[in-house]
Amino acid sequence: MMGHSHAMTGAIAWLGLAPGLAALPMLTESTRFIETGVMANALTPAEFIAGAIVCAGAAMLPDLDHPSATIAQTFGPVTWVLSKAVNWASGGHRGATHSLAFAVALGFGAHFLANTYPIGRDIMVVLLIGLALRAIGIGIPGNRLGSAMINVGLTAGLYAVFLSQGVGYAWLGLAVAIGCLIHVVGDCMTERGCPVLWPLSVRFVLPWKIGIKTGQTFEQKILAPVLSVAIIGLLFWRLAPV
Repeated sequence: MMGHSHAMTGAIAWLGLAPGLAALPMLTESTRFIETGVMANALTPAEFIAGAIVCAGAAMLPDLDHPSATIAQTFGPVTWVLSKAVNWASGGHRGATHSLAFAVALGFGAHFLANTYPIGRDIMVVLLIGLALRAIGIGIPGNRLGSAMINVGLTAGLYAVFLSQGVGYAWLGLAVAIGCLIHVVGDCMTERGCPVLWPLSVRFVLPWKIGIKTGQTFEQKILAPVLSVAIIGLLFWRLAPV
């Protein structure tokens, strides 16, 4: 799948799943989970929207193993070099990063960061917001510098809004894990599939050669508009006054 498809499915997953997750007794009542902040006092409207954007950015993280992917180009040489290193360490594109183990590890890592190092948490949130904006193509066509400036400005603006609204990030680990996992699910629907149970080498893929062809007409002309409508519908359903 292309970057914008991954980002939109990440947002959809959060908009669809987060209210149900927040309602689970094990995550909201007085248990040991409250002590570590999992979903505690989360999901105000501002947090709900922030989570969708962060989850959209997190849905790009598995492609850090692909030096030509959107995420590798987002922050210039820094992310490109990091992507080359991850590509080598994970065994190439669609290796270890496209697995359940990677999603769980990053989810726990983000949760630990959110509850232990506020500055690191804020940096991660800003980077994921910027990544989400880049993935959905916000910018000036053909103008990389102008697009980068718009991305920086919008990212800073959104983070400032979330800060002014008192957004907490107890849910950060869940958003990151969901985003990574939905990326893997999406790539399992393409022709190459993914090693979901890595380090086992078996790949999960749709049968009968009906997988989506990345970047082709179906994804760009049909899937992308459907995903856009789904995001608008879920936002209206979750946030519109009754």
